[in-house]
Amino acid sequence: MSIESEIKKEVSRRRTFAIISHPDAGKTTITEKILLFGGAINMAGTVKARKSKKFATSDWMEIEKQRGISVTSSVMKFAYQDFEINLLDTPGHQDFSEDTYRVLTAVDSALMLIDGAKGVEAQTKKLLEVCRMRNTPVMTFMNKFDRECRNPFDLLDEIESILKIQCSPLTWPIGMGRDFKGVYDLNAKTIRIFQKDVSQKEFQIIQLKDLNDPQLDEVVGDVLADQLREDLELLEGAGTPFSRSAYLSGEITPVFFGSALNSFGVHEFLDGFLEYAPLPKSREATERVVEPVEKNLTGFIFKIQANMDPAHRDRIAFMRICSGKFTRGMKIFHTRLQRMIKLNSTVTFMAKEREMMEEGYAGDILGLYDPGIFKIGDSFSMGEQLTFTGIPHFSPENFMRVRLADPLKGKQLEKGLVQLTEEGATQVFRSVANNNHILGVVGSLQFEVIKFRLLHEYNVEGVFEGVPYTCARWYHSPDEDIVKRFEERYLGQIATDVKNKKIFLCNSTWDLDYAAKKFEGLSFFQNSDHIPV
Repeated sequence: MSIESEIKKEVSRRRTFAIISHPDAGKTTITEKILLFGGAINMAGTVKARKSKKFATSDWMEIEKQRGISVTSSVMKFAYQDFEINLLDTPGHQDFSEDTYRVLTAVDSALMLIDGAKGVEAQTKKLLEVCRMRNTPVMTFMNKFDRECRNPFDLLDEIESILKIQCSPLTWPIGMGRDFKGVYDLNAKTIRIFQKDVSQKEFQIIQLKDLNDPQLDEVVGDVLADQLREDLELLEGAGTPFSRSAYLSGEITPVFFGSALNSFGVHEFLDGFLEYAPLPKSREATERVVEPVEKNLTGFIFKIQANMDPAHRDRIAFMRICSGKFTRGMKIFHTRLQRMIKLNSTVTFMAKEREMMEEGYAGDILGLYDPGIFKIGDSFSMGEQLTFTGIPHFSPENFMRVRLADPLKGKQLEKGLVQLTEEGATQVFRSVANNNHILGVVGSLQFEVIKFRLLHEYNVEGVFEGVPYTCARWYHSPDEDIVKRFEERYLGQIATDVKNKKIFLCNSTWDLDYAAKKFEGLSFFQNSDHIPV
């Protein structure tokens, strides 16, 4: 087999996706059930039992085990049927980090998990907006139907009205809560019978001739059978028919119903995912578009994580392979440093567990041991000058000043903040007026994580103090005089980011609106990628 044919075949077997949800929607639970069905793990962890010795497979950081939540994203690779699946698990807590956003730039599709009792929640809306930046296809899993939930039609209407995406159910619930009997597969015309057994992987499946098949009434009862017929008749008349092209373009979301805790409905999702989800997609670089089946290896760094193994103080850079074939020991061109590097220490992951990765293709996530030469957004090729786009910094929403409890540990603080910034755990801004360190994060829990990690990984006690800022915006104008007058007027609110770009720290949205009106011709940006060069 030629190398071109081998690459094409292997790319067709890859699926790379992330799970997005609001807190407590059951994201870690469904992650583990997917891994369970894929044979990647033998037993799901105890998600919420903080006093238990078991923890979620994807939660490895000490603070995660203490709090029973995910605060950093994990990468999990496993085989399912004849496919190689890369699952990127993102933090589900409402105080999540910019890392959550950036991981979504490395996937080809996403699973949106929604609590059937609560419907669309704030964080889900934020994360879907990030998916829209890249037109990432999204599937939806309506969870917790073994409990009392909202009417399925109401849930679909809410998704369509709030998230502005059409819903196309591929399964439909039969009852809910105590009356939950199972789900009906609209394409296969089968019923999967619900049994409340957490350890159960296989559930009874009944094939129906049509909805008038008497087996339906026998299995679920006359009342629920009639309700199912009415629901499906309404869906047929008013629902959005499924179209794979519309799904791939981000116009519709296929919807599945079930209970992740009871492993129910996960099979239907996985089967639908393998059938419809996109192969690794082409990736835009500043110079050109890179196709996944190209012969030459290319990729970019989307995440850096230090101290995954505290005993060795290691640092791992996560690289999304965009094209070509990777083999361990090969050399690759680091476009920012303009030099070749050898890929010897390369790993693949099952959360914290890792093993040497011998080869990989587009869609795979490669872990590189980092001696301090990688940064988020770094691009790689076989010699060609390529700079992949779409790996931005996002505007922070929470801010604090940090200073040392012990003034003699300035170097340790600098080292810790630089590494945490390079990981994407925080953004560090330097005030132009007084050189203070201002930390900016997406979710306020990150301050607790940063404080914890500075103390336990860098032996630095940071004192965190409140500042009046509520949002931040990068700014630009082709008229240098406007920029100069703006910076003189707001000197105390101007800072520089890690790339030495100027950013405006706003006291309020009113403050921002006023500045935009007063300095007409000055543009403000929430995303660092959007600033004109």
